[in-house]
Amino acid sequence: MGVACFRKCDRTNYSNPHPFAIDSAAARSGNNDFPVEVQREAFYSCEEWLLSELNNHARVAMPPKKENKGCGCASIPLSLVLVLLGVGYWGFRHLDNLGNLGNLGISQFLPNNQQPTTPNLTPVPTPRVPVANSPLSPVIPTGTPTTKPQVPSLAVTPKKSPSPQTPWEKKEIRGIYLSRYQATNNASQQMIRERVRYYRRQGINTIIHGVWGNGCTMYNSDVMQQTFGYKSCPNQFQEQWLDWLIDEAHKQGMQVHAYFEKGIKIDKNSPIFDEAISKRWLVPGVDKTYAGIEHYVLDVENPEVANLFKKISVEFVKKYPTIDAVQWDDYLGYHADLPGKVARTTHLTNFVRQMRADIKKANPRVSFDLCHHNPYWGKRYFAADWQNWDADRVFIQIYNDANFNQELGYAENYAGVAISEQQLYRLKELVNNPKIKSILVFPTSGKPEETAASIQKFTPMSN
Repeated sequence: MGVACFRKCDRTNYSNPHPFAIDSAAARSGNNDFPVEVQREAFYSCEEWLLSELNNHARVAMPPKKENKGCGCASIPLSLVLVLLGVGYWGFRHLDNLGNLGNLGISQFLPNNQQPTTPNLTPVPTPRVPVANSPLSPVIPTGTPTTKPQVPSLAVTPKKSPSPQTPWEKKEIRGIYLSRYQATNNASQQMIRERVRYYRRQGINTIIHGVWGNGCTMYNSDVMQQTFGYKSCPNQFQEQWLDWLIDEAHKQGMQVHAYFEKGIKIDKNSPIFDEAISKRWLVPGVDKTYAGIEHYVLDVENPEVANLFKKISVEFVKKYPTIDAVQWDDYLGYHADLPGKVARTTHLTNFVRQMRADIKKANPRVSFDLCHHNPYWGKRYFAADWQNWDADRVFIQIYNDANFNQELGYAENYAGVAISEQQLYRLKELVNNPKIKSILVFPTSGKPEETAASIQKFTPMSN
């Protein structure tokens, strides 16, 4: 039946044969040499006929609209089914010839208003083979882009250049001393951390905090407990105060140096004074290095005294492994006016060298520092030949303003200088001296916050 249907198309009286007639003739003659124009018009005429036939059948054969029952397949006209079967049968028999028609291009048979538009496709980029030692890894595309996306240019906000460092900020260490009681009594974690941030805002980058003084520790010490029966100096500090201080300082880019305040000297208020007397730990006589202050010197030539300090030092750097430095000052020495003509220099040197070696063995990263008199005065008046102590850094203290210029020459050759708050008027001179690497400030008034705030009055800070 499908063949008969197509033959109807063949017999239609058109001036040009239809593709079915062309196809039949080609099949009989063994060639397909009809002009292209003839093939186009025949194909289009038959296409119109098929569409017309489908529409006619749909209008004539469709019954009045009824309630749909079941799938509705029974209502399809038989003639329409035959037409569809015929189209399929013809297409199956003439696949090869359809291929030839395809070479003509489908756009040749479509009206002008139905011409397809070919999109502008970007060729698929070929992934680059990575080159050895190439600084950047090749980017392999994950899909085929249709068009190159236009990325709108974004306004780039230039980064604000950091303010250039002032001469004060170029100093390696800008330190302030805090006495052992100034940040520990009743200090909460919040108070300690806020205080560290305060000093940072004042341009300080190093806190030199007392952890030992007057014969006892400012932290809970097992050595103290074993030796004296109590863990620390009388105080109301929280056990983690130094951990908080170190942690916050490091977060702020600062350092913490442990200050062994008063060194080997004690006064009558020391909790170990009576025991030191009974054990004969003290050097005979009174040390009057500073007018109006009487001190007693623990004799490091005594093995028990020497071992006490070595154990305390090692315990400390193990208990606080992230501490940046330990510092001793001129209280590590014997005043020349002590009674008796005793040569103590060699014994003191041996003691310090051994203590430093033990510290370095327990914590190699910690710096062993001194803040002492110039080498001549140290050895001449305090038996402190510190040039032979193997200290990592030495700061020259110039608290005596009368000899300031002479002492300054020594400070230029060592790690830096230490001055009191009464000498802040000299700060600008020190800051502008490129030979002075570091500056430490000692608040003799006992008010380190006020001293730190005063620094900005004498030297500018960058914003």
